Amino acid sequence: MTTPPTLFTARLTLRPPRPDDRDAVCALWGDPVVTRHIGGQPLPNRQAWTNLLAMAGHWAFFGYGGFIVEDRESGGFIGQVGFQMFLRGIDPSRETLPEAGWVLAKAAHGLGYATEAVAGLLAWADADLHAATTVAIIDVDNTASIAVAQKSGYRQIARTVYNDKPILVLERRRGG
Repeated sequence: MTTPPTLFTARLTLRPPRPDDRDAVCALWGDPVVTRHIGGQPLPNRQAWTNLLAMAGHWAFFGYGGFIVEDRESGGFIGQVGFQMFLRGIDPSRETLPEAGWVLAKAAHGLGYATEAVAGLLAWADADLHAATTVAIIDVDNTASIAVAQKSGYRQIARTVYNDKPILVLERRRGG
């Protein structure tokens, strides 16, 4: 079992998820502004809790998983970032690659936190993840997230449909 690291960027701490993150994670996924481009609907608390458990469980199964993103100065909750294996059925050749994802609380939007958190995640991945390639799946209308992915070295490899919505499939090779 891999012990998740704690990562630091200039303004952020990326740390392993804990059970006491439940309320913040439920509030995050319950916000319609946050979920607008991620499934389109707020998640019920049970599903948000399952998401938190999956973030933690990936570390035991795959040696990667999710991080809780906090403001380094205040310790305040900002969101989540990490890798998971979702088995979406979109592209069998990439189905088992680590899928990068990031989601931030509404108050953290537009402040460069997503780009900074993803940069911290990918620096760790380039050094420690045993996968030369990672993917990201993004709603075509989520221009902010697409920009984060592109700044982070992800390149579009396909445009397809997932859950009846158009999405982009992006790929990044180790080192960006």
